[in-house]
Order: sequence, then structure tokens, then C-alpha cells
Amino acid sequence: MNIRAIAMGLMFALMWSSAFTSARIIVAYAPPLASLSLRFFLSGLIGVGIALALGQTFRLTPAQWRATIIFGVCQNALYLGLNFVAMQTVEASVASIIASSMPLMVAFAGWAIFRERLPRLGLIGLVLGFLGVGLIMGARLDAGVDLYGLMLCILGAAALTVATLSVRGASSGGNVMMIVGLQMFVGAAILAVGSAMFETIEVTLNWKLVVAFLYTTLVPGLAATWVWFTLVNQIGAVKAATFHFLNPFFGVAIAAVLLGEALGILDIVGVVIIAAGILAVQLSRQKPVV
Repeated sequence: MNIRAIAMGLMFALMWSSAFTSARIIVAYAPPLASLSLRFFLSGLIGVGIALALGQTFRLTPAQWRATIIFGVCQNALYLGLNFVAMQTVEASVASIIASSMPLMVAFAGWAIFRERLPRLGLIGLVLGFLGVGLIMGARLDAGVDLYGLMLCILGAAALTVATLSVRGASSGGNVMMIVGLQMFVGAAILAVGSAMFETIEVTLNWKLVVAFLYTTLVPGLAATWVWFTLVNQIGAVKAATFHFLNPFFGVAIAAVLLGEALGILDIVGVVIIAAGILAVQLSRQKPVV
């Protein structure tokens, strides 16, 4: 893994983790599904516009179209939609910790459902990772965390797992920025329907909402997705996923600094254990260099 790939991985982890804090700000002043639908629509316009300027086209392979639709539905509509709704009642740090367990879910699904071989280090990592999540969730349950919001975050992480499994098909064959823009439109369309069915549009317009919305649209929404697809193209999905071990650290730290969310000793210990588990799982899945 070269310096450029490492830098991209760090950038992705930081941008991805910051999305929970900006989302928490947005849902405090605007309906979650409508806000997210508008964000995806704008991100899609920008993404497709940049792609056309770069000479990219709408001519995707069948595998790319299929994976792009799956990614748009599972990550954008389900994962982010559920998380935005959940963060009306759940802290950003809790949502980021649950979402960060996605690599553990991917590894567990491969081992338990698809009978993929997982080395001893990977099994230890799975146990550690889920132990860390359990430790933090136990403390938060004792503190009275909203169970409905917690369940939405868990369902969202499961959807993100499915989205991650589709990335390889979406990122191969070029047209990366076009794919980024198109999968944004998929999410925007589905969430617009959901908003029309379930939400009343009430917005408290202020500078916090504007800044958080613009940041979420351009950085986690557009830039982070492009960086992720590009990183997967360069070093593969398994190596790229290694950077997820940084997400618990970044997610909790950003929420604590910008939102003032409290950090207990069990939170810190749990985050360290989760990060160690994710790193162990990802390292165990990498093929040794001969």
C-alpha cells in the first residue's frame, strides 16, 4: 500500500466519520428524509456534472448499473435514511459506533452464511469487535438510550453491509464519478417518496443548518464516496476496508468536540476494543505477500 493510498484511506475515514455529527445538526432543524433527499439530489447533479466534464459517459456495464442501484438503495436510502431518522433521538457517537461495526458484519456474514474461511486472527477480531460494541451499548442502555433509534441504526448498518458487498461491481470499469452521481439520484428518489409519505416539512433556517447541509452534501456525500470508490479500485475492497478501524475513533472524537457529547470510560475502552477487532479482522483477510 503506497503513500497515496494511505492518505486517501485516512481522508475517507475522517470524512465518513464526520457525517454523523453534521447529520445530527441537520435533523435538529429540518425533517431527516426530505433533507437527505435534497442532499442526494444536489450531490448527484454535481457528481454527474463533474463526470461529464471529465469525459465520462452514462454507458455503464450491466454489472455497474446493477451494483450502482444496489449501492444507491442500500447505502443512501436505507443506511443513511435510517440513520438520519435515528439521530433525532440518538447521539451521533452512538450512530457512528454502530455503523463502524460494518466490517465485522461483513466478515461474520462471510464466515457464518457463505462459509468463507476466517483465520484465527479474524475470529479473535470478530469476538473483540462485537464485545466492544456490546460494552458501549450496555452502558448507553443503562443511561437510557432510545431503543427505537438504536434499532434503526442497527438496521442501517446491516444495509451498509449489503452496499459494501456491491462496491466491487460498481467501481470496476471506469466512469467512477458518473457512478457516484447516479447512485446519489437513486437515493434521492427513494427518500423523496418516503418523505412525502411520512413527513411534515418544517424547517428552522439558521446558519448551523446551512453550514451542516452544505458540508454533508459536498464532503461526506460526494468527496468521501469518490475517494472510497477510487481507493477500492486501487488497492481492492479488503485492503480499503482496513481503514474502517479508524472510524470509531474519529466518529466519537468529532461528536465530542463539535457537539459536546459526553464520553465515559466505557466508551473509550469500547472504541479501542472495536478498533482493534476491526483491524484484526481486516488484516486476517489480506493475502500474504509472496
